[in-house]
This record gives sequence, C-alpha cells and structure tokens, in this order.
Amino acid sequence: MAKAAAGRAARASVWLAEKERRGGRGGQPSGLDRERITGATVRLLDAEGLAQFSMRRLAAELNVTAMSVYWYVDTKDDLLELALDAAFGELRLPDPDAGADWRDQLRALATGYRALLVHHPWLSPLAGTYLNIGPNSLAFSRVVQRVVRGAGLPAHGVTGAISAVLQFVYGYGTVEGHFFARAARAGTSPDEYFRQSMDSVSEVPESAEVVLESRALMAARGGDTVAEMMDRDFAFALDLLVAGIEAMAERG
Repeated sequence: MAKAAAGRAARASVWLAEKERRGGRGGQPSGLDRERITGATVRLLDAEGLAQFSMRRLAAELNVTAMSVYWYVDTKDDLLELALDAAFGELRLPDPDAGADWRDQLRALATGYRALLVHHPWLSPLAGTYLNIGPNSLAFSRVVQRVVRGAGLPAHGVTGAISAVLQFVYGYGTVEGHFFARAARAGTSPDEYFRQSMDSVSEVPESAEVVLESRALMAARGGDTVAEMMDRDFAFALDLLVAGIEAMAERG
C-alpha cells in the first residue's frame, strides 16, 4: 500500500504520466477519444459547475458507461487537469516577435486571461490545485514571459512582474466569475443582482456607512452597468501595474 501511495505522489500530473494510456490499447470503446471526453467535460463544468461534476455524470452525457471513460483517463483528477489545459487552449496568444509594443501585448494577455476565468468559473480552483503544465498552459506562460522580458526589467525582476499581473488577473477574474455565477443562480441579471445587494446592504446600519462613504468613489468611476464598472476598474488597475513595470525598468 505504501508503494502504491508513493507512486501516486510521484505521478503528480497527468502530463507526467509515463505508463501507456489506456486509450492507446486495443479493444477500447468505439466512438470515444480523449479529445471528445475532454470537450464534454468542459461543457459539463460550464453548465453544472465543479461541485456537480462526476465521472458517472460525464458517462451519462457521452451515453457510455463510466468504465468506458476509464479506458482513456485513469482518474477524475486526470480528466479535470485535461479540461484545465483545454480551457487555456482558447486563449489567443500574441507573437512576441511581431514587433508590437509589450504594453499592448501584456494588456491583451491579461484581458484574455480575465475573460477565460469569467467564462469558466471552475478554472480558478483547478489552476490552484494542479501543476498546470499542459501544452496550452505552458504556451501561455512562455508568451507572457517573453512579453514581460520586452519591458527591459532586470532578470531578477521578471518573475515578480509576471506574478503581479497574473495574480491580479486571477483574483479579479475569479471574483468576477463568481459574482456572475451567483446572479445566474439567483435567476436575475448581474445588474439587478447588484442593485438588490446594494439595497440590502444599505439597510444595515453597520454596512450602510461604508456604502455611503464609497458612493462618491463609485460615481467617479462611472459605468451604467456592472460590466462597465468592472471593465473600468480592471483597465485602470492594469494600467497601474504596467506603469509600475515601466518605472522599475527605468530604475534598472
């Protein structure tokens, strides 16, 4: 048993698996492959969420038995890791060698990553669970690294700049995605959900004071809808980070 546990610990990612894939053996169920299974997994996660996902539910969606799915993946974790990388494959990556300004490319990467987190609310917990070393994830990381290097930072500052931008986007996109998911579960639009929430908070003396103090700042930010408000905050915060990278590069 200890040997088996050690083997599982060493095999920390589906991308590091050394043994032959079950889907590569003869006799596997017809009509299935890893790409189709992974695509169905992404659709189910989008529709029903991470908490509701199971191999049995996936098998029903594919109209096969659960054992049929196990011909192609060893565990549910393997499948979730495949879905995670498939989602990263949706990103449009700029060409760092195209001669474009690194600031524009970094903003495009950050905006795309944010949209991905919002569109797939299940992505953020998975990104924090797995090694995230699939080919699409690595391609994204490689492009981000090359773009940030173009800012002229000293080598020891590149990873810190990347962390500042990507961790900001990760947090912003995660909260935004959860907000839209809550509104959907409540059966209302994001704007109506926000209005109802603000009305409720304003009725409680302790929180009403905070809302009142923030009202002028919220008005100055502008935006008639939740999406517009979030877009403006995101763009300004990202500009602050880009300006910080520029300043640190000038300091050398």
